[in-house]
Amino acid sequence: MRAHQRRSRSALLGACLTVLATAGVALAGPAPAAADSKDDLRRATRAVQRAEAVLENATTEARAAARRLTVATAALPAAQRRVATARGTVAAAQTTANTARRRADATRAAYQVAADRFAVAQARVEQGRERVDEIATASYMGARIGGINVLISATGPQDLLDRMSLVGQVMARQQDDVDALVLARRDVRSEQDRAGLARRAADEAAGAAADKLAAARTAQVRAEQARVAVVRLTQYRRTAFRAAQAQRSAVLERYREARVQEQRVREALRRAQNGPDAIRGVYVGGQLLMPVRGAWKSSDFGWRYDPWFHVWQLHAGTDFAIDSGTPIHAAAAGRVIQAGWYGGYGNYTCISHGRVQGQGFTTCYGHQSRILVHVGQYVSRGETIGLVGSTGASTGSHLHFETRFGGVPRNPLRYLPGCLC
Repeated sequence: MRAHQRRSRSALLGACLTVLATAGVALAGPAPAAADSKDDLRRATRAVQRAEAVLENATTEARAAARRLTVATAALPAAQRRVATARGTVAAAQTTANTARRRADATRAAYQVAADRFAVAQARVEQGRERVDEIATASYMGARIGGINVLISATGPQDLLDRMSLVGQVMARQQDDVDALVLARRDVRSEQDRAGLARRAADEAAGAAADKLAAARTAQVRAEQARVAVVRLTQYRRTAFRAAQAQRSAVLERYREARVQEQRVREALRRAQNGPDAIRGVYVGGQLLMPVRGAWKSSDFGWRYDPWFHVWQLHAGTDFAIDSGTPIHAAAAGRVIQAGWYGGYGNYTCISHGRVQGQGFTTCYGHQSRILVHVGQYVSRGETIGLVGSTGASTGSHLHFETRFGGVPRNPLRYLPGCLC
């Protein structure tokens, strides 16, 4: 059963992806939306399953158009959400890029200030170096000896004191020049460090601004792609709707034929159950045997509303999806009263099981790939009566199983095991 489920669902996924690709819509989208996109695809797949069940009796063209319309309709809200999300991303990215650009401008200005201060400090170093070079040159050329000669040539004690003061002032000024050079060198190193830090900050801010701008441009491209996808999806949906409407007359005729066919089935079963060869006993078998093993319920019994053509129609049985060729077993012992082709049912077999509360009780099996019994044949409970297929008005391999009382269909799930096993 699980293998068949995987194959059936894979086929539907493939159909949905084909439709979306034809419409120019990529469900994958940006990476952050990948999980959401998978959910979108699952929703579209379930919608297609429902559509195919509803349109079982419609024309092939109508089913194809409805499938395209269903997928497009299911995908449109998600595509519109992606547009809104993309536009929000663009706005946020542009705001971030603007902030990064302003920070880059501020850091460049701060670097320029630091560079100017470094240049000033560097100039002071150069001036101090030139002054110290002059002092060193003067010392080398005998400036110290000249100072001693000044003192020796003093004319008296007071003159000596005056001359010693002058020499001391000269030497102190020279020492100040040396100290100024040392301080200037220290300052220039500090300003150089600050300028280097400011430069790195400016480079980093400029790089960040470039990255944010690129992200904003990428977001803008994705937003435009999302917008185009919505436009294409809307156009594709409109085209699919027109194609479905073009099949309206043919589909309504098919539905009319299906109603006529249902009435014929009821009348035929009533005649067979009331005729001279009818089983006269009363069905006492209790709960029915599950006619196929390992299947999964793909469609319920009951009235279905076709939203494309606005028609109610009865689905007279329960569908069990399973691989083509799977054996079909009689749900209870009885006599075959129908075995052959029957319009939308394809290969169709009905077995009479006697009477329940005065009404003839019958089980029927549709869309078989092969019938293995004949009219008038008696079969036992569990006997193989045919093989699963997809004949008649069928959209995939499954068994259409019916339980009828006096020819009128009732929900088979009331009479089958609750586990459907």
